[in-house]
Amino acid sequence: MASTLHDVAKLAGVSIKTVSNVINDYPHIRPATRARVEAAVAELGYTPNLTARSLRSGRTGAIALAVPDLGLSYFAELAASVIEAAEEAGVVVLVEQTGGDRDREIELLRSPRLKMTDGLIFSPLGMGQEDVERLEVPYPLVVLGERIFDGPADHVTMQNVEAARAATQLLLESGRRRIAVIGAHEGEVIGSAGLRLRGYREALDAAGVPFDESIIGYTTLWHRSNGARCLHELLDRGVDFDAVFGLNDTLALGAMRALQESGRRVPEDVAVIGFDDLDEARYTIPSLTTVDPGREWIARTAVRTLLQRIEGADEAGPPRLLLADFTIAERESARPRPA
Repeated sequence: MASTLHDVAKLAGVSIKTVSNVINDYPHIRPATRARVEAAVAELGYTPNLTARSLRSGRTGAIALAVPDLGLSYFAELAASVIEAAEEAGVVVLVEQTGGDRDREIELLRSPRLKMTDGLIFSPLGMGQEDVERLEVPYPLVVLGERIFDGPADHVTMQNVEAARAATQLLLESGRRRIAVIGAHEGEVIGSAGLRLRGYREALDAAGVPFDESIIGYTTLWHRSNGARCLHELLDRGVDFDAVFGLNDTLALGAMRALQESGRRVPEDVAVIGFDDLDEARYTIPSLTTVDPGREWIARTAVRTLLQRIEGADEAGPPRLLLADFTIAERESARPRPA
């Protein structure tokens, strides 16, 4: 038979009200009392009645996360980090996958399924700046990514331009001058590809290195196969380059495979750097130098910010733009050439 609130209270030697306050994270509980109640909950395997709690509080205890594609490692790792942060806060996460399709993203924002949650963390890919007014929704919302800025919701994102500039500077400082880019999007200005390409160009300008359109590889989706294809196209055109900047890690890994297939050594002949610091980047041969854009911080900040809005702590405050710090994980693929 399932344990009850009364059972927990009896084992912990406290009142039922005290047990309820601990379970509902009431702040004014003595640490020793909280510890006894939590120990009793664990010993008895007590599970709160979430339905009853929802009826009392008007909240579901769940949030939604919408990402373009869980087949892309970045979004899979982001989702895992969001789920972990939410679990620590006692909240469950319902994950939606939009495919990066604009119509599906717009439909999701007004989906009745969101009534089963208290708020949404939303990473659009198909929507753009022209859709900013669609973010006016009647529930707490936190936006991720680089597609829409200056909207009516809190926005947690990374420093794409600055991080890409730093990645390019690292290659320049190692003596590379012909730095190919893999993963650019034709005509894009706002968006991950456009912003990272801007940072790349700023670093070239600062170093007095001319921009060369012939070593820019364009594609659509950022998959390994597209990274390999872009690199093969550069090789087929016979253009000269001594480094590759993949605008995300999966593109860089595909490009690195294509380089190795062509007989180019990494990093001796061609240095390679990526962006995202995926877990697998540590274990490739050679290991991939990459930008860590602060994904873990982004996930935790998005959860914390959304829960603050749900609790009403910042109900009257204006939307916030929250930017993650970045670092560069220097590994084998972009080591300087021996002197």
